[in-house]
Amino acid sequence: MSATGAVRAAPARRSLRPILFTLTITGISALLFGVPWWTLIVAGAHWPTPVTATGTIIFVAALVAFPALMYLGHGARHQDWAARTGDTLLGVVWVLFVWSLLGNLLRIGLAVGGVGDPVRSRITAVAVAVVAVGLLLWGYVEAMRVPRVRRVDVRVRRLGAGLDGVRVVLLTDTHYGPIDRAGWSARVVAAVNELDPDIVCHTGDIADGTVAQRRDQAAPLGEVRARLARTYVTGNHEYFGEAQGWLDHMRQLGWEPLHNRHVVVERDGARLVVAGVDDATAGASGRPGHHADHVAALSGADPDLPVLLLAHQPKQIGAAVAHGIDLQISGHTHGGQIWPFNFLVRLDQPTVHGLTRHGDRTQLYTSRGTGFWGPPLRIFAPSEITVLTLRAG
Repeated sequence: MSATGAVRAAPARRSLRPILFTLTITGISALLFGVPWWTLIVAGAHWPTPVTATGTIIFVAALVAFPALMYLGHGARHQDWAARTGDTLLGVVWVLFVWSLLGNLLRIGLAVGGVGDPVRSRITAVAVAVVAVGLLLWGYVEAMRVPRVRRVDVRVRRLGAGLDGVRVVLLTDTHYGPIDRAGWSARVVAAVNELDPDIVCHTGDIADGTVAQRRDQAAPLGEVRARLARTYVTGNHEYFGEAQGWLDHMRQLGWEPLHNRHVVVERDGARLVVAGVDDATAGASGRPGHHADHVAALSGADPDLPVLLLAHQPKQIGAAVAHGIDLQISGHTHGGQIWPFNFLVRLDQPTVHGLTRHGDRTQLYTSRGTGFWGPPLRIFAPSEITVLTLRAG
């Protein structure tokens, strides 16, 4: 009976998974839309009936439309108009949700101070709306602008004197996608070329979509100038589309795709190994030959030379330490992109942004990213073009 029961129970448990998933997504969506609706429209404000009715209709329509937009935009159909609309709606409701939660702390404070309803609730609603609108407008401008240049000096003990002062410009997470940013891409490349770099690196998440879909947005990367090398590795988003296609296309644009391999650059008699590994998710993608392989990436390299490693995710640092890497450069985190996501990112990654040391030799620089994913917003997480100036030890 036990064996038969086990066989019969397994399909029943599996059949519950779609139901549990649907219930989970429904619950999260209800909270995301419901908390702002309650804070702004319902909670003791006693707005005139037309205001309450209109606000309720808007929130309900958004709640109903949201899953359909995300499915059409990010599902099998990949309709860019739906992705643009759904992603923007996600960003707006997230900001409203976060600041509605914080606004209710204001409501408590006003209650302690003796302010009653409807004044208390109206003050809270107006404060939340003003802050949210201000942050959304500012966040949109921050997302769409050419990133600021961030300059960081990194001392590499094994670096030879001939390479002292070599400039490594880091781009990452450009996420060419549903919003056509070909002009932005060209301005980013112009900013990079003005920095007169020796090495330019792109550490993945180049685009959301295929080469055919995003060719025009990626085209300016072919104009990037670097004295010694232009190198690229895949990020996790390449594995949602066509990772090998982007590796091949970057080669066509004149870049060196570091698909678990390395190149050696030299200046004034000093040499540096520039290596790259696939993203941490590559092995689970099912694509033959794609997985992070540090042994292959360093195969044939002189073990006495310093190594600059491109790896998309900061959490790949453990393998870098094990293989004696001097400096790993990464992206992926976006610095959280929309506060307070940085705290959630920190649960998954060893660092969110900046330069950190791991072990005796290895350092890690994590960029906040050059572009953005999803909602066209950056709030308290500015984008960056990074100039890493390597200093001999």
